[in-house]
Amino acid sequence: MGPDITAFFDEATNTISYIVCDPNGSACAVIDSVLDFDFASGRTDTRSANKLINFIKENKLDVQWLLESHVHADHLSAAPYIQKEVGGKIGIGSHITDVQETFGKIFNEGTEFQRDGSQFDKLFVEGDTFHIGQLRGDVLHTPGHTPACMTYVIGDAAFVGDTLFMPDFGTARCDFPGGSSENLFSSIQKILSLPDATRIFVGHDYKAPGREHYAWETTVGEQKKKNIHIKSGKSKEDFVKLRDERDAKLAMPKLIVPSLQINMRAGNMPEPDEQGDVFLKVPINKM
Repeated sequence: MGPDITAFFDEATNTISYIVCDPNGSACAVIDSVLDFDFASGRTDTRSANKLINFIKENKLDVQWLLESHVHADHLSAAPYIQKEVGGKIGIGSHITDVQETFGKIFNEGTEFQRDGSQFDKLFVEGDTFHIGQLRGDVLHTPGHTPACMTYVIGDAAFVGDTLFMPDFGTARCDFPGGSSENLFSSIQKILSLPDATRIFVGHDYKAPGREHYAWETTVGEQKKKNIHIKSGKSKEDFVKLRDERDAKLAMPKLIVPSLQINMRAGNMPEPDEQGDVFLKVPINKM
């Protein structure tokens, strides 16, 4: 069964959020939501999340899951805000604990920050299944970009987060702590072993040179034939060399500092101080 999928593109972060619906009922899931954030002023805004919430309410949908493909480094998750407004369980890969351990140290979070993934409602492992109404979802652990990256295969659609981009743009970077181009190669082979007709929905798009419009849907077959980094015939050694050389030239995402601190908390802000004010930390020479 193929789900009904509605995409919401956030141009500020080049992120695509998805509402995935059971075509035979009202059940749905939200994948990779966005909380707007202006780093210069430290102000948050819910306009992007409200678009999803309005769609859910207008269509009388029943939110069962708020799925995170990984701990994003380029945008803040709006999962707790959406959960408060329309419900749903927040899920992520079980290796979130690795991410929490790594960045808990980098951001000097101290012992009060829980590193057991307990901020999330569900920690998925390879082979887990879940349901959105009558739709079955299967979970693939696809690390490389981060240790906790997951691909959610729902019916005939695979939501790959940052692991793969559109074929003319390639694949995810692997230079964040815990990333690995070798692991990414293996994870992509797992995705490409799905049937060629499987629809792939990517987490970001940056309009590759020569392309006029943003895009986010492709197929396994198209990735095999056309992906500029990983198409069929590309050896692991060639991919690792290409990926590592490319990553060495990339700048850090502009929202990485707030994103990691908030997303490793399931989209929640750090605990406020005695006056009720919330603060983020900027580690110097640590990233």
